[in-house]
Amino acid sequence: MRTDVLHVGFDNLTMEEAVSEAEKLMETEGFKYIVTPNPEIVWLCRKDRELAEAVKNAAMVIPDGIGIIYGARILGRPLKEKVPGADFAQKLFSKMAKKGQKVYLLGSKPGVAELAGEKILEAHPGIVVCGTADGYFKDDGPVIEKINSAEPDLLLVCLGAPKQELWMKRNGHKLKAKLAIGLGGSLDVYSGLAQRAPEKWQQMNLEWLYRLIKQPSRIGRQLRLPAFVLAVVGQRIKGE
Repeated sequence: MRTDVLHVGFDNLTMEEAVSEAEKLMETEGFKYIVTPNPEIVWLCRKDRELAEAVKNAAMVIPDGIGIIYGARILGRPLKEKVPGADFAQKLFSKMAKKGQKVYLLGSKPGVAELAGEKILEAHPGIVVCGTADGYFKDDGPVIEKINSAEPDLLLVCLGAPKQELWMKRNGHKLKAKLAIGLGGSLDVYSGLAQRAPEKWQQMNLEWLYRLIKQPSRIGRQLRLPAFVLAVVGQRIKGE
């Protein structure tokens, strides 16, 4: 049973458990997808029924963000740990490299996925980057055709929320990939074009603050966090 945080269910897994489950999903037939909600995505689910359904139908829902961990704790149903999507995929790459499995990279600006693929290959010799495509497409058909021709074990869908979650839900029945993960701006990080917070900031769970300092334009998005916390408190009071 998933852990409910504002009516979004999260799988209560450690990082290693999540990676192990993803490996198993890639060994089974049929398309599956994983989502990595943070408080912002949870908040969007309250108003977007299709997004909420897309998250609910995912094979795995992992907590990408310390806000989800705090929210679950406030509700008296703590999750084991935060599972940042970018780190989760990197650990999965290491497992895939040992098996020579294939990953397809979809998203970001033109050229970024290719650069990210080069960096992934450097860090994980043995993995196969079987294709890339940027996120600036209007017609799904040609992109899906390219992905299906490559037959990846893993598809990274980095289109940003809620677009990536809805894209996986709507197109899953057309895809030959075994597993997809919605990972927002991770290709920018993998390519080296965007920098994550220093390790100390991550350890203090202040990665969100570091990103806000570096990108003040994110303030509008970050203002959803207090509303998220208040809603969680309200859920606890109501006993939901």
